[in-house]
Amino acid sequence: MRELKYDFYIGAAAAEVWEALVSPEKVRQIYYGSVIRSSFVVGEQLEYVGPGAAGEETVHVYGTLLEYVPQQTLRYTHKTGPAYLTNRESYESVITWKLEPAGGCTRLTLVHGDWHPDDPSYDASNSSWWQILSNTKTLAETGRTLDFGSW
Repeated sequence: MRELKYDFYIGAAAAEVWEALVSPEKVRQIYYGSVIRSSFVVGEQLEYVGPGAAGEETVHVYGTLLEYVPQQTLRYTHKTGPAYLTNRESYESVITWKLEPAGGCTRLTLVHGDWHPDDPSYDASNSSWWQILSNTKTLAETGRTLDFGSW
């Protein structure tokens, strides 16, 4: 089964990196204007909502929270939002964020795995994770995100 895996070393404490992953205000800066919505209770829904195909409240991604250990692990199922599913099935995959201390910095590992072989969002995810991770690193280190221009 295919998986996407990335390791980033971030010159910030785990608490700052964690905040970039779960704070709606910080997530908005990283995820193209979308916020994370979740109770952060295992078994409950998690979603990324923001401007998109269905207006300002477009559900881009949603799933079920599988694991939540502050400043260590965030794991959830991942399905593409309904506005993007014209005549196709929404396959489920799993996203795992892991934070570990590494000297004076934090090692951030993202694994996006358990892909269905027919899931067409694999390639788009592979290209967009680089920007999301780069923005996460830059935001945690500097308090700002990168300007990628229009894409």
